[in-house]
Amino acid sequence: MKLEIARGFFLVAALGLASLAAVAWHEPGPLMLGSASGPEYCPLPRNVGMAMQQLAPDRDLLLFMFSLSQSLAGQK
Repeated sequence: MKLEIARGFFLVAALGLASLAAVAWHEPGPLMLGSASGPEYCPLPRNVGMAMQQLAPDRDLLLFMFSLSQSLAGQK
């Protein structure tokens, strides 16, 4: 195959691939989301009453934090 024919074939293939990529390119445009009111739109979870309950602290948490803060470098 001559060099000119190979170059022409490569050029046609590259242009075909570039045009196929340009056709397949899709960027979504800006669109407005519907303004729903009522039960469809809820910024807080529906079980917000259960989420606001205070949990009882663990009694061993202070002991655990104290043990984490201790270092073995001072002991020889």
